[in-house]
Amino acid sequence: MDVVIAFVASAMIALLLIQFYQVSQLYDRKSIEFKAKVQTLVERIAIRHEKAVEIKKYLHVVRKDISPQYKDILKHEFQNLLTAKSTVSIKDTMILENGKLEKYLAIEGMSADSVTGLKTKHQVLARDVSQINDVLNKDMNLTKSSDNAVARELDQRVMSQIFKKSRVINEMLFAAFHDNTYTSPEKRIDLAFLDSIICYETCHDKLPMDFEFVLINSENVPLKYSYPTPRYNIKMDTTNAAKAIIFPSNILDETIRIMLKFPSKKSYLFKEMEMPLTISLLLVILIAVAISYMFHTILTQKKLSELKNDFISNMTHEFKTPISTISLACQAMNDKDMMGEIVERTTPFVKMIQDENRRLEILVERILQSATIDKGDIPLKIEKINLTDIVKDLCNKAQFRIQGNLGELITKIDEEPIFIQGDKMHTTNVVSNLIDNAIKYSKERPKISVLLYKQNNEIVLSIQDEGIGISKEHISKIFDKLYRVPTGNVHNVKGFGLGLSYVKAITTLNQWKLDVKSQINIGSTFSVRIPLNKSSI
Repeated sequence: MDVVIAFVASAMIALLLIQFYQVSQLYDRKSIEFKAKVQTLVERIAIRHEKAVEIKKYLHVVRKDISPQYKDILKHEFQNLLTAKSTVSIKDTMILENGKLEKYLAIEGMSADSVTGLKTKHQVLARDVSQINDVLNKDMNLTKSSDNAVARELDQRVMSQIFKKSRVINEMLFAAFHDNTYTSPEKRIDLAFLDSIICYETCHDKLPMDFEFVLINSENVPLKYSYPTPRYNIKMDTTNAAKAIIFPSNILDETIRIMLKFPSKKSYLFKEMEMPLTISLLLVILIAVAISYMFHTILTQKKLSELKNDFISNMTHEFKTPISTISLACQAMNDKDMMGEIVERTTPFVKMIQDENRRLEILVERILQSATIDKGDIPLKIEKINLTDIVKDLCNKAQFRIQGNLGELITKIDEEPIFIQGDKMHTTNVVSNLIDNAIKYSKERPKISVLLYKQNNEIVLSIQDEGIGISKEHISKIFDKLYRVPTGNVHNVKGFGLGLSYVKAITTLNQWKLDVKSQINIGSTFSVRIPLNKSSI
């Protein structure tokens, strides 16, 4: 019992360790995946930030310089289209075109002829520079077709001027080199803009939003801002933080690194592992409940078994007293000096009482042996015994029972005596039980064979019968205590199912092998194999 409890407890502990190991392995795998994901995230943030900064810078140049130059060119080119002295003015205007407000430039010019004194006023609508391509692809909705043609020609000549002279490109390049003069990293990097990029990318990757980050220079000193964002932490522990160069394409400038970290990493990972953790926890709980119930059942059965064995022991000991008394009374009733002439008339009845009393004594002894076996404290008095004499003596006693039923007992026993090391009483009981079972389960005319011989370093005791046999599904159970092969409502064979369980227990204690072969309506063979190293020849 203690061994079973120890094994079950060990199995429970092993299961818990396995579950803990699997959860630990899953956590490590998720942690590695999370670290790689964050590293990819911070590198992508750096690239996106660098591109966004460049776009902002060049958009600033375009918005600042192109519009005025474009207007100047428009004035110059419009004047060239007029044949006389003229004045030109340009104004921004909005026109509803196809249900949508479009941005145009209204160009007005006044020309005068000095000879005749005639004056002519010209009005043209030109597209904004950002929409020149649309002008080249379709006609504008103007009231005068001549003005429309002038506007298209004007736009074409303006674009030609822009690309020929490359004035805008030159100015952009100049501005780019001009802006490359050294500025401090704090001024160069817009912290709020960077924070917004991190928020967007983090949300896109479905990562925790309670991140923190810091920018450090090449000397690993954090950059300090007068108005930092809530997530910017110059005191952040950067040991396990993901990092990337904030301007990866610019290798000439000072190296500024962004360090990104998620304080709630563990809670995020455990949330990711929520389903496996729940299943593992439920499994452990179910197994713990099952094992607790099993422990409770085992302990209850153990107590009941102890109570039963104690009851059987007490009961059988109590039975021995009246059995002994009846035996003494029978002996007295057979004494002629005490009973006189009545002895002859009572002898058959006294003999019947003696036989039944002896049978009752045997049954009580078997029940007592069964209780002793359950307790596991069968004392074996090991000595050198003559197995040949024991088998022959029991065969001679069984001969009378078999012959009374017109049966036959065949013995094949080696002439040379066979000695073994064992307990004489229990060995005798083993052989007696096997022979008794062979007789009980035989047909009307029993035919029993008892063999004792040496074979292949073994001593073999075999008891064969040609009885009713045992089906395959019952062979594995016949050695269980109190088990009897079902025979329906027919109970023509007496017994309690204790004999074979006792035989199995004794052979196991002596480390002997017990084999059985049986077929229905053909018979059964029980063999006890005793190794020669367990015997004394």
